[in-house]
Amino acid sequence: MDITVMILTFNEAPNIRRTLEKLTWAGDIVVIDSGSTDGTLDILREHANVRVLTRVFDTFANQCNYGLEHVRTEWVLSLDADYVLTPAFVDELHNLEPREGQAGWKAQFIYCVHGRRLRSSLYPPRSVLYRRKLACYEDDGHGHRVNLKGSVQMLKSSILHDDRKPLSRWFAAQITYANHEALKLGVASPQELNRADRIRRMIWCAPLLVLVYTLFLKRLILDGWPGWFYAFQRMLAETLLSLRLLEQKWMSSKDGSI
Repeated sequence: MDITVMILTFNEAPNIRRTLEKLTWAGDIVVIDSGSTDGTLDILREHANVRVLTRVFDTFANQCNYGLEHVRTEWVLSLDADYVLTPAFVDELHNLEPREGQAGWKAQFIYCVHGRRLRSSLYPPRSVLYRRKLACYEDDGHGHRVNLKGSVQMLKSSILHDDRKPLSRWFAAQITYANHEALKLGVASPQELNRADRIRRMIWCAPLLVLVYTLFLKRLILDGWPGWFYAFQRMLAETLLSLRLLEQKWMSSKDGSI
């Protein structure tokens, strides 16, 4: 399989070098940068197999679809700038034999907190490897997803998710994410929402439930301070979303009361 790696970046200096160090096997890495100013571009220029495309950010889906237009191979490995491939994942990648009609593969993730691997997380599997001509991205709430025309299988090996950007960046991102998710939840019908989103739309219970769920059902309490760190992050993210939903509900009411 001839594979092009595709990555979106914006001020990813704390992460991108570790990601690229595991991609020396790739003949072509397409990076769509949104105007980084923190040294990300200097790091990218250190790698001869990287092509940098610059595009003003509007949505994640548009960034990815723009990147796909510049991919020259049949297959694409789509990564975030904080994804780190394991040797087992690279070995599996090189030994794949796609079947006729297969559109791609999904991967599971091992979430890391400052390099410490957690035993579990809420991070879902994602379609990361796919045929370029069978793929199209669309926005979904604060994020994006790739629609693939064909069968999708699950890879055996996992990818490390290890974001080491400052906590202040995480806070700022969560406020933006909460705004997008609140708009999505506000207009969707109950039939369009999964169980987690239906709980979120109840507003009051999601922050408490996610803390209990991550610490005890996901057993992150056994991971020490990294587990607590992750659990508190998820609780805070749900709290910001609940506050945004409350504000949205209040603003849309005729008399200003909920």
